[in-house]
This record gives sequence, structure tokens and C-alpha cells, in this order.
Amino acid sequence: MGRPIIGITGELEAARWGNWIREAVVSPVSYTRAVERAGGTPVILPPVPASSVPVLIAGLNGLLLTGGRDVDPSLYNEAQHDQTDLPDHRRDRFELILTRAAIEADLPFLAINRGMHILNESKLGRLLGETVQAPASHHQAINAVGTGLLAVAWTHDQVVEGVELQGHRFGLGVQWNPEDGDDARLFEALVTESEAARAQPTSRPQSDVTPRSKRAAKRHATRSLRGA
Repeated sequence: MGRPIIGITGELEAARWGNWIREAVVSPVSYTRAVERAGGTPVILPPVPASSVPVLIAGLNGLLLTGGRDVDPSLYNEAQHDQTDLPDHRRDRFELILTRAAIEADLPFLAINRGMHILNESKLGRLLGETVQAPASHHQAINAVGTGLLAVAWTHDQVVEGVELQGHRFGLGVQWNPEDGDDARLFEALVTESEAARAQPTSRPQSDVTPRSKRAAKRHATRSLRGA
């Protein structure tokens, strides 16, 4: 059947080719390499209109929601912090719609860093064990876990670092950056679940995942996580 197709969310930024500067779809190559090494076929997804999302979901076997600039605080009813990035409204809208569609389709997905915040509008413990050293650098974190999500990993100072979508075939969100490390287990699990989903497709009713607030927290360097 070939490798499963894993969609990777990208964003639109100005890029240079020689003397040309044009808006381009960009994504760190660490994501595509991680998916390839895990046995999947990576496809970068640009922020597209809502009408195109069903076609994207239908053509994917799995989804990777990537890191990036901060999610707009107004989406979870908070004021903008002085360290908050300038919002990318186009990407925010696209990824919220894309995530909802993936949940409704029971599409396997892994949400990383910013992606976990989008998801917050155990499987993780079984995959990684009780503790893990993980590369991480962020200043947004979950304050209250959204309905339908279960917190499954924390730092020692109780910042939520991992969530799981209950009742979903494979829906994990992590605050750290596994694509920057040597541990490929999360990507391998995503690819494995995507292969299984392709072989045995299922349908499910709309899930009730609602946005909740986050808290600002400056986080840098390698962190030790405690799993559920």
C-alpha cells in the first residue's frame, strides 16, 4: 500500500530565491525528516480556506500539527502578553478548522507545542514511560485542559506537557519538540496508527472539545517530564 501520507501544517512567510522575494509555504525540515524516518510520507499543508479542509482530510492518513508562533490569546479569552507573538489569524483559523475535521474523521494526529494549544481549544505514558528528557522552548502553556482532553504529562513544576484526546483513535498533544531530539517513538506511533487507520477506516460523531485558557510561562532548554 505504500507509506501512509502524513500532513504537516505549515505557514505563509516571505522567502527569497536569488533576487526574488515571494510569500511561500514554509515548515522546518525537522518535521519532514522525523516523519520520513518514522516511515511516513510527509506533505506540507498551507493555510487554505475552510472549504478545502474536507478534501485535505480525505487525502491524509495522519496529521502533524506543528509548532510556531503563539496562538492568538483572544481565541481563549485572554489579553495579549507583552511577550506574545504577533498573531497569524489565517493560520489560527485554518488549524482550528483542520483539527476539528481531523477529530470528526477519527484521523490519527500528533499536535506539537503550538499544535497542542490548538488542540486545547494513557497513550503517551505507554509510549514514553514514566519520565522523559525532552527538548523544549516555549512561553505559552495550558492553564485549563479543554473538555474531552486528558492531561497525561507534566513538568516537575506542574506545567501540562502532554494531553490525550479521549475516545479518539490516536490524538496526542505535546508541549515539547520531539522533532528536535533523537527519540522517534511519537512519530513512529503516529505512522503506525495512520497505517492502521488506512486499513480499517472508521467514522465517528463530532467530538466536544472546547477551548480553555492558557497561562504564560517562559520555558527553555531540556526538561524532565512526568507521565501519567
